[in-house]
Amino acid sequence: MTTAPIAPAATPKRVMWPLYAAGFTTAFGAHGIAANLGGFSGDAVTSLLVLGGLLALYDGAEVLLKPVFGSLADWIGGKPVLLGGLVAFAGASALYAIADSPGWLWAARLGQGAAASAFSPSASAMVARLNPAAKRGRAFGSYGFYKSIGYTLGPLLGGVLMWAGGLRLLFTVMAVCAVAVAVWAAVTVPVVPPLPRERQTVADLARRLADRSFLAPTAALAAATAALSVGVGFLPVSGAAAGLGTPATGAAVSVLAATAAVVQPKAGRALDAGRLTTRTGLLTGLLLAAVGVAAATLPGVIGVLTAAALIGTGTGLITPLGFAALAASTPQERMGQTMGSAELGRELGDAGGPLLVAGVATLSTLTFGYLALAALLAVGPLLALARRPRTVRAAE
Repeated sequence: MTTAPIAPAATPKRVMWPLYAAGFTTAFGAHGIAANLGGFSGDAVTSLLVLGGLLALYDGAEVLLKPVFGSLADWIGGKPVLLGGLVAFAGASALYAIADSPGWLWAARLGQGAAASAFSPSASAMVARLNPAAKRGRAFGSYGFYKSIGYTLGPLLGGVLMWAGGLRLLFTVMAVCAVAVAVWAAVTVPVVPPLPRERQTVADLARRLADRSFLAPTAALAAATAALSVGVGFLPVSGAAAGLGTPATGAAVSVLAATAAVVQPKAGRALDAGRLTTRTGLLTGLLLAAVGVAAATLPGVIGVLTAAALIGTGTGLITPLGFAALAASTPQERMGQTMGSAELGRELGDAGGPLLVAGVATLSTLTFGYLALAALLAVGPLLALARRPRTVRAAE
């Protein structure tokens, strides 16, 4: 088997579509069920503790396994891990669709999270491997766009499916979706062979992950995910407190997700064209997200919609630029490991943002919770990026 890298410049666009579909699948799998478990499945979710446990299973599996599967993709190639993860996701989804038992729901949700841990980082690593550096901004922008569509449509489509046929129908549709994407990827996506690698010790890995070229983009990605999670989870609370109805608060969350989806491809194209640098884009995105979270403290619909639009714009800027920067600073033979580790950072942001806001709000008010996260977004990652040596320009 040859170890020469794929010639990225010759990669046709049709090759990328199954990878974008894999991004949609993991987002749809995460939010389609999570957003509807509590309201439509009283037979399986009997308490808030049970609901929290089921939600934590999926995310917990991703936190633990994404770096592992990312490294496996470097070792055996991205395509086998991508296809194996999609098939496992389909199997885990079919497990509950067939068994239809509350007990099996736990196993199915854990299996879905473990499977997503395999095909998500391998898909992002293949996006990097199959595109030259000059086109990675656009590629990651498109990948993020379809992933955002999955986050946006997941709760809506999941709710419709739950209303029409319950959890069994929702899990069945997810199984069919994963199988379809797996077949599509098997036929369309080329084999991306593993590259020769020097032996890496734990100390070598620690040094590489502690390097500013990894920490700065990953911190920005984690911060963006924290802001996004807080926006999705807490803006409806602020809207309800201001007397807004469910349709209005739902529309605000849709504005957030849609804005992030629209901005990502534009940011990627601007990066590739040289109109935007990584440093400027990440700093701007962090500031916009910070101002957006702070804007949630404004009264009424103005505060909710302003926060949604700014958070969506900020996260839309950060996501493709962060991944493109990671790809630019990573050896090709370690791409999966880097993407898996970066995804771990995003998962920590996904959990840490809401926990920070909720913890501060419990001790004081939600207003101070928002302001605490806004300060962290503006100060923490901003300082890490501001101290970056100006001589390092390759990833910009």
